[in-house]
Amino acid sequence: MVDLKIKKRPIGAVAEVARNGHPEVTSRTGGRIGVVTGASEEGFNPLDLMFASLSACLVLSARIAASKLALLDRFDGASAEVTGEKSAEEPYRVERFIVKIRIDGNLSEGERHQIVHMAEEICTVSNTLKTPPAISLSIG
Repeated sequence: MVDLKIKKRPIGAVAEVARNGHPEVTSRTGGRIGVVTGASEEGFNPLDLMFASLSACLVLSARIAASKLALLDRFDGASAEVTGEKSAEEPYRVERFIVKIRIDGNLSEGERHQIVHMAEEICTVSNTLKTPPAISLSIG
């Protein structure tokens, strides 16, 4: 039997903004991304980051699912396009996520469906969005 050792990655982020300018977000591992605020500015706004998190999690989970299903040798890749419908009234929120997943490779339609459904079950982000967590807010 093989002993698997799973290394846990630090999770979390800090966003900072000055009186002027755009926010910058730093991950616990040192990654940085600038955040835009204008509707026509190129880059990621906070909603884009949420959609990006879901899309990235789903494609990574699709690759894991293909491996678990012993289909990785025929899995060439996956893409997930995520958009949403935003509420028209306060409190503003995304009321519905719209996700289109493409699975590439020499796979049957049934195998593609298996991968997608398993990926959704594996994805921490989709699982979180389906059962919203409590938010513990403190002022410090």
